Amino acid sequence: MNLRVVTPTETIVEEEVRKVTVHGGDGSRTYLPRHVDFVSTTAISVMSWVSEDGEEKFAAIDEGVVVKVGDELRVSTTFALHGPPLGELRETVEEQLDARGQEERTTRRALARIESNILRRFADLG
Repeated sequence: MNLRVVTPTETIVEEEVRKVTVHGGDGSRTYLPRHVDFVSTTAISVMSWVSEDGEEKFAAIDEGVVVKVGDELRVSTTFALHGPPLGELRETVEEQLDARGQEERTTRRALARIESNILRRFADLG
């Protein structure tokens, strides 16, 4: 079965696998190559899969959608992190989320300044 994990900006994982386990709002679900086609949602969690060579791998994912069609399993999410061993995954995710939170705070401040400038200019017109 071909597993593909994607975010809006990149493909995080694309490989042939034996099985995939994903956690969703309705619990944990394991997908195998011959299972029926299925669509579900994901929860913020760590998903796992077994590669063709028998190695168990992990990725942290945000909320998203899982689509199983034939021999293809696609996970589409706003955030995914694959790479560090399971023991280091939590720490790496926390660092990533902290950095993402800082970017969001900076963006909100810039947007607030733009909004206040627009309101000031409307007040000057009236």
